Amino acid sequence: MSNQIILPRIMQIGEGASKELPNILTSLNCKRPLIITDKMMVELGYTGTITENLANHMMFADVFDDTVPEPTVASIQAGVNAARDGDYDCIVALGGGSPIDSAKAISILARFGGEMRDYKFPRIVNEEGLPVIAIPTTAGTGSEATRFTIITDEVSDEKMLCVGIGFMPVAALVDYSLTLSLPPRITADTGIDALTHAIEAYVSQKANPYSDSQALAAMGLLAPNLRTSYSDGDNKAAREAMMLGSTLAGIAFSNASVALVHGMSRPIGAAFHVPHGLSNAMLLPTVTEFSIPAAPERYADCARAMKVANETDSTDTANAKLLAELTSLNDQLHVPTPAQFGIDREQFFNLMPTMAEQALSSGSPNNNPRIPSAEEIVALYKKLW
Repeated sequence: MSNQIILPRIMQIGEGASKELPNILTSLNCKRPLIITDKMMVELGYTGTITENLANHMMFADVFDDTVPEPTVASIQAGVNAARDGDYDCIVALGGGSPIDSAKAISILARFGGEMRDYKFPRIVNEEGLPVIAIPTTAGTGSEATRFTIITDEVSDEKMLCVGIGFMPVAALVDYSLTLSLPPRITADTGIDALTHAIEAYVSQKANPYSDSQALAAMGLLAPNLRTSYSDGDNKAAREAMMLGSTLAGIAFSNASVALVHGMSRPIGAAFHVPHGLSNAMLLPTVTEFSIPAAPERYADCARAMKVANETDSTDTANAKLLAELTSLNDQLHVPTPAQFGIDREQFFNLMPTMAEQALSSGSPNNNPRIPSAEEIVALYKKLW
C-alpha cells in the first residue's frame, strides 16, 4: 500500500525566513502580490516590514487586512472582491491560522467563483487558485503546510471543512522570530492546538509511516517547550522548537487527517465563538481518555515522544502519564471549561445533539481509533462541561 504525501513546493525555515520573501516570489515568477492579513499584523508592524522589503526589490504589494478570527463566508467574500479588483499573480498570507485559512479560500474563489459551500468536504478541491505563500506568525495551526481550510457559515453556524491540493500553499516561510510577540494566552491555545494535531495524526486511522515520523518529531518538540514558551515568551530556543513542531504537526495531520477532538471542536467554536485552539485544548484530555482503549500502544508512543513516559514504562503506565500530562497542561496553561469560558449551560446542553451531528458530518470522527456514535459524542460534551 502506498500513501500520497502533499507538501508545499518551497519551505524556508528558521530565523529570518520571512525576509526571503522577495527571492521566493522571484523563484515562483510572481511579481504582484496581494498580502492577506489582519489588523494586528499591521499594528505590530509586520505588514509594513514585509511591504518595505518587497518594495526594495521593486515588488509593490497591496494589503487586505480585514480577515477575522475564525473566518466566515462574509469575511472571505470581502477578500475575494479585493483579489478580483487587482491584477495580482499571488497571495501572501501573513498571520495565524485565520489569515492563512482566509487566503487559501480567497485564492480558490477569486479564480473559480461560486460560494464557499460549493467547495466543502466531501468535495476534494484539486483546482489551482492563485498561488499562496504562507508566513505564519503563531506556532499552532500548521496551516502553512496543510491542504485544509475551515470557514464558518454564519447562517447555519457550521464550520465548513474544505480539503484538497488546491488549498496547499505553494511556499511556507516559517520564521519563529515572528512569534516572539505572542501573548501567553495565544501561545497556550495555539501550542495545544499543534500538540493536538500531532497526537491525532499519529492515532488517526489514516496514519502512515511518513506522517508518523512527522507527528512523533512534532510531539518531541512541542510538549517539552510549551510551558516555557507560555511563561517566558522571549525564550528563543523554546519559540523555535514550538514553531518547527507546529509545522511538522501540520505536515503530519495534512497527510493523515485529524480525528475526534477536531470533529467535536469545530461546532463549539462555531456556536459559541471559542477560539479553535482553545476548544481543542478543552477537549483533548476527555477525548484522549475515551479513545485510548482502541489504540493503547499508539497513545503510549505519544507519551514517550512527549517525554512524559520512558521506554521501560508499560503501555498502561505510559497512558496514565499521558492523561496526567494533558490535564496538567490545561491546568497550568489556564484552559477554561466551557462553563468557565462563559458559555450558557442551557444553550450548550440544548445544542449538544446538533453539535454531535455536525461533528460526525465533518468526517473527522471516522478517523478516530474509537469511532463514536452521536450519543457517545453527546456524552463526551456533557463530561466536558
